This record gives sequence, structure tokens and C-alpha cells, in this order.
Amino acid sequence: MTGKSPPLEISPPLINSACPWATTLDDLRRLYECPSTGAVTTRTSMINGFDHDPEKHQFTFFDSSHAGSAQNASLNSLGYSPLTLETYLGFIQTISSELPTKSTKGFIVSVTGNPQDIAASYALVASAAPALQFPLAMEINLSCPHIPNRPPPAYSQESLTTYLSHLRQAIANTPATTPRIPVGLKTPPYTYATQFLALISALDDHDNTIPTEEPCPISFITSTNTLGSCLLLTPSSSSLSPSSPASSSSSSLTPALPGTGIGGMAGSPLHPLALGNVATLRQLLDERPASLGHVRIVGVGGVGDAEGYRRMRRAGADVVGVATGLGVKGVGVFEEVETGLGGVEEEEA
Repeated sequence: MTGKSPPLEISPPLINSACPWATTLDDLRRLYECPSTGAVTTRTSMINGFDHDPEKHQFTFFDSSHAGSAQNASLNSLGYSPLTLETYLGFIQTISSELPTKSTKGFIVSVTGNPQDIAASYALVASAAPALQFPLAMEINLSCPHIPNRPPPAYSQESLTTYLSHLRQAIANTPATTPRIPVGLKTPPYTYATQFLALISALDDHDNTIPTEEPCPISFITSTNTLGSCLLLTPSSSSLSPSSPASSSSSSLTPALPGTGIGGMAGSPLHPLALGNVATLRQLLDERPASLGHVRIVGVGGVGDAEGYRRMRRAGADVVGVATGLGVKGVGVFEEVETGLGGVEEEEA
């Protein structure tokens, strides 16, 4: 199968991003039934599932001002979902079967694995799409910061090129009778120019002499995932006892997460970096209108209210995603954003 990558169409342009609060069938059903979401993203899954260990794969919320007034940030040492990709496709089929009629509100299936796994994932997701009452898209998560000995592939142009090559081949091998689905990349936070340029170069790298090659098989970029190598120290239980001295010495502070406590940070502290990533990517994509101008951006990072949504849209996001806000406030966060805007679709105008 050849041809241009189809666009990602989401209205209203407000979704959840792949996160722990989109793991189960009930999670996904609640998100789908929420009238303020334009689509639903599954938690990132693998072909064979992720070896989840509850003793070390955990998350916590915290107040980024350290004043204890409100939780607006998160830290996690999670990997991916313990549920397989086929399990999520089954959940999606169940939700589809519960609809009385067709709907334009669909799902983004977040996946990860090695390049061969991604090719197999595309085949599974694309083949499942025609039987559903709504559209499907696939997001390739190449940005988890804390998988041991496996740095995020999206930091490497060589790795990105390899993944995109396998994706192109998977698309080419798809039967002509199977409609093509939009595919996106979920990227980590970039902090200097070379990282942005590596991504753009990989997306814009193709050989027109090869029939299966095309300018870019990617329809959207989800920017950005959590910021790795972060540590949250909290007072230990002993330091809170009445007999303990009223001090904040380092001996009374312990990691909030298991082991070293190192994890990926999201929420309010990530917001300025996420805005910068979205703005930089939008500029670089627009500088290549013929090959990359079609690529849309799902802006994620620290959005929990209408003002955060407005900032993300102003930075260049076509769609805005919410993760930590969903974990803290529940599905009601989307209605809160929409109400604060006077309706998300009105904001578009």
C-alpha cells in the first residue's frame, strides 16, 4: 500500500495521552463516554505485554511548589502496560460494539517495542480498524526514559530511521483493501537543537528511487513524554512523629518512589519545556512544507486547565493531551478545560 499518510482528525482537539489512567477497559470506556474528549489514547502496550513489577513500577503525585497546597505534578518509574496490544484491541472492539451508530470519535492505540514489533503492531491495528464503528490511529512511543539499558530511541537519528524504515515496509505490505491509518511518534523532551534536528532529518530522509519509499509516513508527533532522571524527596514517617526534631535535615528525607527514587516527571513543572518543544517542532515542520508540513502536533505536558490548553495551542499544538491532570482530577478535568474555554470548539474559532 502506498500513498500519503492520512491526517489525524480529532474534534474537539482535546484528548488524554498514554498514561496509567488509560489502562483498563473501564478506564477507556469512561474516557470515551466523556463528551469533552475528541479521542481516547490507550496506555502504551507491547506485542507480548510489559513485565510490570508493582514493587518497583510506581507513580506518585506532588505539589511542585512544595507548599503542600495542591497536587499538580507526577513522578513515575513505570514502564509500559502489562496488557498486550491484542488485549487493547479487544477493549476497543468491545466499546465499538456498544455504540448504536458510527462515530467520528476514535482511538489512538499507543504501542512500543523494537522495530520489528512496531511493524507487526501496525499490521494488527490497521487490520482491526475496518470492523470498528470509529477511526483508529497508532502512536509509536519511542520516549520512555526509564527502561534499563534501553535509552529512548527518539534521541537517536539512526534509531529513528530504522523504526521509520520498518514502518514504511509494514505500510507497503498492508493489503490494498485495508485502509491506511494515521501513525504518530511520541517523543521525549528535547533540550538542545541537535536533538530536534535529528528527528526532523529522520522524518525527512527518503529515497525517491525506491517505489515503497514516501516523503514521511508520520501523520503526527506527540510532544512530549516525561522528563527522566528526576527525584522527589519527601519527609519520612519517622521525621513526622511528635518526638522528632522540627528540622528538614537530609536524613529525614526519603525518595517518594522505590529504589533510587529516580523517575520521569510530568505535570506543571514540565509545562514550559513542553511548550518549547511544541513551538520548536512546529517551526521546523513548517520550514519543510512539501515534505513535513502535513505533520500535526499533539501537545502534552502540564495541561490541567483552560489556560494551559490555550498556551499549548498558542505554541502550535493542533491537539492538546492531558495525563497528570487526568490522574489528579479524573475524567472531569476535560469538562473543566472545556468549560473554562466556553467550549473547546469555540476556541478554534
